[in-house]
Order: sequence, then structure tokens, then C-alpha cells
Amino acid sequence: MSKKRTAHIISHTHWDREWYLPYEKHHMLLIQLMDTLLHTLERDPEFKSFYLDGQTIILEDYLQVRPEKKEQLEAYIREGRIHIGPWYILQDAFLTSSEANLRNLQIGHQDAARYGTIAKVGYFPDTFGNMGQAPQILRQAGIDNAMFGRGVKPTGFNNTVSDSDYESSFSELLWEGPDGSRVLGILFANWYCNGMEVPTDEKEAKEYWERKLADAEKYASTGELLFMNGCDHQPIQQDLSEAIRTARELFPDTDFVHSNVADYLQAVNRSLDRELSVVKGELRSQRTDGWSTLVNTASARIYLKQMNQQGQALLEKVAEPLASFAHLLGKEYPHHLFTYAWKTLMQNHPHDSICGCSVDEVHREMVTRFDKSRHVAETIVDDSKRVIADAVDTSVFARMGAEARPLVVFNTTGWARTGVVTVELDAERLYFRDGFPLDEMSRRMQALDVSGRTLVDAEGRAVPFTMQDLGLQFGYDLPDDKFRQPYMCRRISLTFEAQNVPALGISAYAWLKPADPASLPAADAASLLNGDRVMENALLRVEIAEDGSLAVTDKQTGRTFRDLGVYENTGDIGNEYMYKQPNGETALTTKGLKADIRVVEDTPYRATVEIVHEWSVPASGDAVFEQEKRELVYFPHRQGQRVKDMVPLTIRTQVSLSRSGRGVELQVSFNNQAKDHRLRALFPTDVETAVHRADSIFEIATRDNEPAAEWENPSNAQHQQAFVDVSGAGAGLTIANLGLQEYEVLRDGRNTIAVTLLRSVSELGDWGLFPTPEAQCLGEHTVRMEIIPHSGDGSASGAFAEAYSFQIPWTVCQTGVHGGPIASGYAPYRWEGGALAFSSMKVSEASGDLMLRWFNMEAAGTELELHSARGAESVYKSNVLEEAGALVSEEPSLSLPVGPYEIVTLGVKRK
Repeated sequence: MSKKRTAHIISHTHWDREWYLPYEKHHMLLIQLMDTLLHTLERDPEFKSFYLDGQTIILEDYLQVRPEKKEQLEAYIREGRIHIGPWYILQDAFLTSSEANLRNLQIGHQDAARYGTIAKVGYFPDTFGNMGQAPQILRQAGIDNAMFGRGVKPTGFNNTVSDSDYESSFSELLWEGPDGSRVLGILFANWYCNGMEVPTDEKEAKEYWERKLADAEKYASTGELLFMNGCDHQPIQQDLSEAIRTARELFPDTDFVHSNVADYLQAVNRSLDRELSVVKGELRSQRTDGWSTLVNTASARIYLKQMNQQGQALLEKVAEPLASFAHLLGKEYPHHLFTYAWKTLMQNHPHDSICGCSVDEVHREMVTRFDKSRHVAETIVDDSKRVIADAVDTSVFARMGAEARPLVVFNTTGWARTGVVTVELDAERLYFRDGFPLDEMSRRMQALDVSGRTLVDAEGRAVPFTMQDLGLQFGYDLPDDKFRQPYMCRRISLTFEAQNVPALGISAYAWLKPADPASLPAADAASLLNGDRVMENALLRVEIAEDGSLAVTDKQTGRTFRDLGVYENTGDIGNEYMYKQPNGETALTTKGLKADIRVVEDTPYRATVEIVHEWSVPASGDAVFEQEKRELVYFPHRQGQRVKDMVPLTIRTQVSLSRSGRGVELQVSFNNQAKDHRLRALFPTDVETAVHRADSIFEIATRDNEPAAEWENPSNAQHQQAFVDVSGAGAGLTIANLGLQEYEVLRDGRNTIAVTLLRSVSELGDWGLFPTPEAQCLGEHTVRMEIIPHSGDGSASGAFAEAYSFQIPWTVCQTGVHGGPIASGYAPYRWEGGALAFSSMKVSEASGDLMLRWFNMEAAGTELELHSARGAESVYKSNVLEEAGALVSEEPSLSLPVGPYEIVTLGVKRK
């Protein structure tokens, strides 16, 4: 007699907070669903459980409107009838940063723990591809499974397949991360709605279950069959208990159970009696035709990605390390403010939000959330940097000259850093409280002489700088113990190159009238320009051709990369999800288009050349395309073209090279007045290699230049975080970006890196016609990139560290002349670690301990050396949830082995 099969029916909802309806309209549907759920649980004891989509924000959203339901809701959670967590929101994995993915997990766990239970489920039901490091992250969080809907093509047990990186024999598989961590993977092979709307009528139920059971058995490796009873915003099936009774009567050979995720996973583990396929690394649907991977959401509404990059970097790479530094000096760490700022930011991280694939109202509200989160982060930064700056001993500047105006430069990256910074200083202030008439305050401030001053470092060396007099300015203080204090001031702006500021540390400077100008060592005032088309420093030479393209020579290798920075324009008759170039269209480029080239900056620390292309592109898609949209023609099958009418597209590129720069920085601005098109920047590498590397989540992923044989889409665009890199023997090229998360390595014989700067489309796409005129992204845009040539090893050469540092803004704070416990050049910690990349410095809310995190960029193990400037401390190895682990050291210095691709978190407890 064959073993009895079990049908696990799991009630759930997949809750997109916002998508084809604005947030509040989805919100109202959620209130209705939750009310119905509580009513169903109350009246029907056979309705055993409900999975709340793995995201605790649903609880917040519901209780915001229904606070009186909290006690009832909490009771069902504690009884195990409502399962919550482990995430705060269901994020898009590739478009949110490494640390944002962890904050999502940490805050989801914190919120769920308040209700007494946390569903330990690696839940990614509709994530648009899955990150390769997910198995390691989940394992570190105590989760041994992952349930997901995209990224793997299953074949079912009737087919014989060889195991590979992207294919599984069954819907159950082993998913292995690059470090070797494994979790049990459950692929929703029949999607996460394969058990929705179960009939109660016997005739309908018989036909339904015959089909559904066969569909599940086609892919399942055991007799434990999964049926997800719910879908996107699906109402609760209130008669499910009756439907299950009907099914039991019709199919006595099947055990129908109103199950839950934990019970189902336990049953699968118990029943496994055969070897599962091992799927390794990223799950990106590479073994498909390439038309439905949704990868081009990486370029939909790029302005959102830019705002997100700014918000993430400000929180995790500036505010958290500065607040941690200030905490070490005695300031309270503002956990509550960080949680609020992160939650507000993460409300923009669900796939239909950050992917830019919703209706226009959704994305308007996102802009406000980005601003709100940024304002909180900026407040934390301002408070923290003042505490640190006031603790710096700046008394040395009093001996160097008169009227010293000290300032402190903060490097919150994980590497020592040199770069150009700009700071606004108040040369003098007059407060309203001092009783001066306004006209006298204005007169005195405007009469102030700001000439005859210089900038010096803490060693008394003159630092080349430029000054802009900003004139009379109004300002105010907000003291902790007084009413607001308005003032008038004379403000100036200084720009200079800060040299070798230590990682996670500071350097002090002062703008002053030197006591003995002749005694100051002369600063290097040589220009970086050789004519108006050549820039050169000790490491790089940049030559600009008549068409504005760049030839960048790496002086250390002698390799020249040519034709960099050509712009490409094509039509796009796709949608917010996917790019589709019109059939037979030839791409337009600026290759050979004469540009207007002029020098706009020539200082001892930086040179900048502006390149202007006066270009024209087709105005929009044609009438055929408009008709195809109305008829819901599937985008790969569209025959539309672009119109013949042209509109201007003026592209203004500022190319900058700093004296100590390891890369060439590009700032590109344009006013988009065209519709239905894509704009990219091209960077030919001429490096022979079959693979490239792209920054992803705690990983620099290696990807093939050629897609799999099943791939039919002419485009092979992919996701990136901070950079993409093409390297070969003796030479490599890294292109870093700020919020430009789509690239493609072209199959053009030159391995050209193409970075998408803009994609303009007119509809949401997916399951109907949802016009999105604002997705055309008309108006002004500015993007930033950095060209970083290197010796062929981006990790060992420091190119990747440069690309990561490019993501992080400098922080500067004016302070006074005073003593203090720390000196210029101080950093609380110093570390070395070969191929390690620094990721985070923050304070744990649970323990109050300082948490430091790195990840290994390479496949070989390495050694982390950590040195504390604060003396002996207890250091323990933690995990991604920042829980205490094994003691590592109780000395000021430690050495710790780090495995291949390992994410390592250390907790520091002050003795």
C-alpha cells in the first residue's frame, strides 16, 4: 500500500502595501481583511492558523486604524493561530542595501518578539530574484529554510536533469550560499496561490483537487504537498473548514490538513528520502527566456533609487557610525530615532515600491517618506558630529594664528580616505539676544574682512583651498535649555582636499590668520590640467576626444581604456517591469558627435572639464505602440516604433580628477523631454574575460557575460549595488555609481559596461493597463559615476574599496578652539583584513554593545586584525541579529580568521 499523501493547506495573504492602488486604498482593504480574519478565528475553531505574509508592518498598519483590536490580535498570535515575522517588510533584495536587508530582519524580529513568537521562515514569496548570501544570512539568524517564488526553474520528478546553479529537480531543494551555508529551499513551483478559493461544492471540489494534487505532485519530492490558500490582497476564505471537510470525503487517500509553515517544513524534513538538487548562489531566473525576469525594475524611476541610495548611505554609513563614535564619548545612542528612520525608509523597500512598478500616486508618497527618513538621519548626524567635534583638542590652532575657525572632517568609511570636501563656516556671528539693531548687525557682518586667511591642518601645514564668500546669512541655534537663538553671520564656503583621514576617524583643520605666513610650508599649487582636454595626477591620465569620450590611462599598469562615456539612446516600448527595444531599431549614440568642451575648475586639488552634447532623440513611441498598450499586447510581441519627430536632449558632463584621486568622477545632467526611451553610458573595457563581477548583498557576485542557452531576450541587463567590474590578466575596470542599479555587459566584442541613466515608460505593466505618465521621468536629472581602472584584482588593488567609499558622503563640522580628550587623526578602532569590506558600526539596542561588521569579498579565507584605541575590551563573535556569541578577545588587539565570503559581526563590550 502506497504511503498516504498529505495536503498542507496554509492560509495566508500576500500583502503589497501599495501597487496598482495607492497606499491608503490598499490599507483600507487590509483593515477589511484583518477584521474578517479575527472574526473567522473567533467563530471557527477549525480555522487553525493564518500566516501574515512574513512582515510585521501589517500589524502596525492594522492597529493604526484599529487600536482596540490589539488585545485580540495579540492573543491569537500567542496561541499560534496567527504567525508573524521574521521581516518588517517584504523587501526587494537587490535594490536595497546589505545593511538595509539586515535592519529589516532585525526590526522584524524585534517587533514579532513583542508578541511572543517569531516565525522562523526565510520568506521571499514574490521577491524579484534572490540574493546569493540569503542562506548565510538566514542561518546566522537561526533560520534553516527559505520559501520563494522566483529564480529557479524546476523540472519535476519525471525528468532527469543534471544539477546546476539554476535548476532543481523538485520544488524542494538545497540552496547554498557562496560561503557554503545551506538551507532547505521551497520553491512555489505552482505559485503562492495554488490553494486559493477551495470549492465546497462536491463536483467543483473533485475537479479542483484532481488538478491541484496532480500539479503539486509534478514537482514535489515527497508526499507532503503544499497548497497556499491566498494570493495578492486575497480575502480570507471563510468557508475553508467546510471545503477541507469536502475534500477529505472525496479523497480518502489524502490527508487534508489546515496547516502552518512550521508544521509543513517539519513534515517535509521528516519525509525526505532522496537527494535534492543543490542550487548555488543568486537566484535570478537565468535559465528562462529572459522576458519575464522583472530585472528592468532596476531602472524604472531611477530618481527613487537615487533617493534610496542617499537615505541608506546616510543612515548606515554616516549616522550610525557617528552616533556610535559619540556614544563612545558618553552620548546616549538614539535607538528610537534610528528605528523610526529605518522603518520610514523601509516602507519604500517592498518590491512594488522601490522597484518603481506601481501607479504614480504610490511613488509620490515614497518621495515624502524618503525626505522624512533623511531628515531624521540628518538630525542624528548633526547632534553626533557636534559632540565629537567638541571633544577634539583644537587648542593647537590658537598658537598658529588669530581668529582660528577650527573644523573637523569625519571619514565614516571603513578605509583611510583622501578626497575633496566642502564646508560652510561662520566667520563671525552676532546673536539677536545681544540687542544689536538689525541694520547694525547687517552692516557689521558685511564689513567683516575675510581676506588674508589660510587653511592649515593640525600639523601646521598650509592646505590648498578655494573660498567662496556667501555673504550675510541668517541662522539660529536650538539649545537644549533655552528658546531658539537667532543670529546674523558672515558665512564662507571652503573647498579643499582632506588628506589620509583615518577609517572611522577624524582630522582637524582651521581657517585662520597665520601668525607667521612666511613660516608655513608651501602647498603644492601645480595644476592638474595640460591644456583644456587633458587631466593628469600621479595615478591617472585623462584625455578627452572631440566627441567627449574619454581615454583613461592607468599609470601603474600602462593600460589605456578608450571611448569611455559615450551615451546611447534607444526606444523603450516595454513598461515599468521590463525593457523592450523596438524591433529593428538601431541605437543612437554620441560617438562622433562633436561636443563643446571647456575647463570649469582648475585648482591645486582638483580639475574639472565640462562636456556638453547638443543631441536630439525621437519624441516618443508611435501610434501603433499606443494601440498595443490599450489592447494589452504582451510587451515582447509589440511591433511599435518611435516617431520621426525629434526633441532636444542636451547632456552636460562634468569630468573631475582630484590630486590624489584613484578614479575619474563623472557628474551627468540632462533635461529629459522625450518619452518611451532609455539612456545609457557606455564604458568599453577591451578586457578578455567570460565573466564579470557586480556588487550585491554582502557579496561581489561573479556573473557570466553570456546568458544561459534558454535566454531569448536581446537584453541581458542585471542588478548592481555600488559597482560593476570587468577584470582580466593585468587590467580591470570598475564603474561605481550612486543609485544607478541597472547595468549590462554588452556582447559587443569589447565587454562594454553599459550603465542605465534613465528609462522612460508610460505604463505599469503586469496584469492590465495602468497608465503611469510620471514614469516617463520628464524634467531635470543628475547622476554620478566614477571610473576606476586597476591592475586586474579589484579587491587587492583597492578599487572596490574606492567604489564603496564613493557611496559615502564626507561629514564636516565647525567647532571652536578648545581642549578635548581626542586629537586630530584619532579613530576609535583600526583594522586590517586583506579582502574584507567594512559594512557597519552601530550600537545594539538589546545589549548596548558596539557592533562592528565586515564581509569577505573573496573565495579565500583571510584574517581580521582589530586594534582598539580605547584599551582592553571584551570582544565576542556575534551574528546578523547581533546576539552575543563566543568570546574572541579581552585585549586591545585581536586577530580572527574569517572564512570565504563570510559575514562577520563582532560585539564590543567595555570592560
